[in-house]
Amino acid sequence: MNNLYSKEKRKHGSVRIPYDFFACSVPDQFPLVPLHWHNEFELYHIVNGSSEFTCGKDKFTADAGDIILVPPNMLHALYPFEDNRQIYNALVFREELLGIGKEERCGISCIEPIINGNRKIIVPISSSHRAYEEIKNCVEQIFLCAKANTPLADLRMKSELLRFLWLLEKSDCIVTVKDQDVRQGENIREVLFYISQHYTENLSITHLAKMAHLSKSYFMYRFKKIVGISAMEYIIQLRIKLACEMLRNSAAPSLEVALACGFQNLSNFNRQFKKYVGDTPKHYRSISHLS
Repeated sequence: MNNLYSKEKRKHGSVRIPYDFFACSVPDQFPLVPLHWHNEFELYHIVNGSSEFTCGKDKFTADAGDIILVPPNMLHALYPFEDNRQIYNALVFREELLGIGKEERCGISCIEPIINGNRKIIVPISSSHRAYEEIKNCVEQIFLCAKANTPLADLRMKSELLRFLWLLEKSDCIVTVKDQDVRQGENIREVLFYISQHYTENLSITHLAKMAHLSKSYFMYRFKKIVGISAMEYIIQLRIKLACEMLRNSAAPSLEVALACGFQNLSNFNRQFKKYVGDTPKHYRSISHLS
């Protein structure tokens, strides 16, 4: 899954095909999926392995078999555990794929409250859930349709997505939100967007705190509370992810990669790369080219 940097720059799907399907393997394809959001729904089905998953204010372990539906504009991230490989399927789809009119009562009562944050999807949906088998069978059909990628499969996918949402409602996987702070941290969200556009530059905490109209100390506290890691660690993660892409897809020397990603020197780049990827840039490039 490419370019998942904070607010995603890509637009998923098109008018003709309003979804994107991804078969992903972490850390084989990329070392992590940093915190980000987009305007579309995203459906995950974990095939194998475990990871630390963040979805809004919820942080949990995502294990094989788990099903996760992330609503539009919800911050989410995936961090693999050390020496653990996670394989998952992901479907990013636009609201239009559901085919529900804005004035329809099912859209007003069931879909819009999920999008605006007044209703919450309980995640993950694991094998212990009473309706898991029925929900899993529906999700498997959705991904079969996505893989088929034909007009007829699109028609089936629409019906299965609506059935999926109906099953979530029926089995109490969608609840009314009482916490009015569910959309907290809009100022931090704006900072995340700014970082996504400038993380290869020399960013300072002082500058980011001013953007959020917060004192430096309170900004650091709020950022870590909402994102789960410090602002500098988040920036480094984005830089490392870009470095992995450059090492896989170019012949640029390590120093050139380091500088292009925002690191000031090669030694710091090598140290941070080893910390997050568990390998040296040189060896990572060699095994990436072999795979």
